[in-house]
Amino acid sequence: MKKCKFLSVAGALAIFSLALCTTACGKKGSSGIKPKETVTLDVYSQLANYSGLQTGWFADLMLEKFNVKLNIIPETGGAYQTRMESGNLGDIVVWGNDGDQYQKAVNAGLLLDWEEDGLLAKHGAYINENMKLALQKNKMIASPDKKIHGFGHSVSTSASDVQQFFYTWDLRFDLYEKIGMPAIKNLDDMVDVLAKMKEICPKDDNGNTTYGISMFNDWDGDMVMFVKALATAYYGYDEFYVGLYDPETGTFHGAVEENGPYLECLKFYNKLFQKGLVDPDSLTQKYNGMSEDYQNGTAFFNIFNWMASQTYNSETHTSAGKAMYPVCPEEAAPLVYGQNVYGAERIWSIGAKTAYPELCMEILNYFATPEGFLTTQYGPQGVTWEIKDGKTYLTEFGKKAMADQNNTEMPAPYKGTFHDGAFQINNITWCLDASNPLTDGETYNRFFWASEQLPPANSVEASWREWADAANADEYLLKHKHQIAPGTLFTATPVPTDLEMKKSQVCDAIKNGSWNAIYAKSDAEYEKIVAKMISDVKAYGWDELNEFFVAQAKVRAAAESAARK
Repeated sequence: MKKCKFLSVAGALAIFSLALCTTACGKKGSSGIKPKETVTLDVYSQLANYSGLQTGWFADLMLEKFNVKLNIIPETGGAYQTRMESGNLGDIVVWGNDGDQYQKAVNAGLLLDWEEDGLLAKHGAYINENMKLALQKNKMIASPDKKIHGFGHSVSTSASDVQQFFYTWDLRFDLYEKIGMPAIKNLDDMVDVLAKMKEICPKDDNGNTTYGISMFNDWDGDMVMFVKALATAYYGYDEFYVGLYDPETGTFHGAVEENGPYLECLKFYNKLFQKGLVDPDSLTQKYNGMSEDYQNGTAFFNIFNWMASQTYNSETHTSAGKAMYPVCPEEAAPLVYGQNVYGAERIWSIGAKTAYPELCMEILNYFATPEGFLTTQYGPQGVTWEIKDGKTYLTEFGKKAMADQNNTEMPAPYKGTFHDGAFQINNITWCLDASNPLTDGETYNRFFWASEQLPPANSVEASWREWADAANADEYLLKHKHQIAPGTLFTATPVPTDLEMKKSQVCDAIKNGSWNAIYAKSDAEYEKIVAKMISDVKAYGWDELNEFFVAQAKVRAAAESAARK
């Protein structure tokens, strides 16, 4: 997951012990306590990369604490439209953002009012006590009822700091050393470096061809995720509607802006492809296929701080002197997000048709307690982590699990590997860099615990630290130029109804055109594909949409200006 000074928020967090009763949980309006019979709750999560029942150690914990099974339903195959038409979104509902789809669900009465019958106060006491500003923001989101239907993810306890760097430019540092560590000033230099890496490492752990990058399309929204995310990592511009927003100037850059950030980053991927540096399965494989590639060393580079390095840097690799660490281009200015006491855009909510509102609320409340949040991130308390004398520690088993999640078998009574039981809803309650009230000033982020400030664990980490003149990624990137997006009360207004069809057509044209352009075999073919994409987008009504986006950028800029003051 960059530090900056904004508003400070006073007040210590109260510690609330979640009490679980053992009698039956009834329908809406009943006492909302642990059921005698096992209940299966549908969790519709637009962020999930997994479909089916939660498995492993986290499933065991949910059975133990709540006597529930969690059935994860991801946003695939038109799930949103199907569930909206059915009038039943699920029991627990997690939204990718607080914009159009979320607000339509509120307007249709498909999300529970958290204050009805004292639900929040009785069964969400920790949330109610410690996330007041986030709850207030949710109440203010454009809707006719002005009621609380949830809260946004990554809630902070302070507005004075920034979150951990998310865009870290992780690179196979051992290979970078072997090619002489040439300067990487810009994206073109990165292409050259990846090409040289492939020359000296043409095969992965399994003897398969290597590439510069491996991608997937599961997370494509209004644009191709890897393209717009690269623009965030390189230019420091945040995704905003169908384009990118510069938090420094308040300027909106549309996805089809000539020589704009989206198209510049699109060309980078095509350059990689033309040099044989893009995994050809990127368009058709899903998240798991990409993850396996990085686990096996199939690809050398990834902009995200968790997507590749945490998978590749297993004990097997690091003990052999192989690892991924940040190497940021000199001209890049990665975006870092300010901590947000109001919560961010990914909403936790409860479906209005659930038969178990109290149970759902108690589960969300558990996710928001310090114990529950640490458990969703790092595993069972006492097994993988513990708190002693106000400090947080990974157990010896926890250190092993964090280093090699895919192959670390859980101890009895749990079954399977640590990875098998990973929290599959794929959302967070607190910001990882928020203060943990159970400690003496530590955050939830294990990378900054006092117990984790250790000497280099291996030779390649030692080499990277010497090269970076830093002990960790954040220390390195804080010295590098970067952009900051402060936390604010801003919520994006949905596209007006008369523009919805135009937006849908525009986004489809951009995504299809972008992937086709990535796979173009020559510059001439690339230019032809991009020209057609731009022509199609403009024919679908881009100018009218762009006018709306620019107006919204001004509203966001005003909110950020207020936050900085």
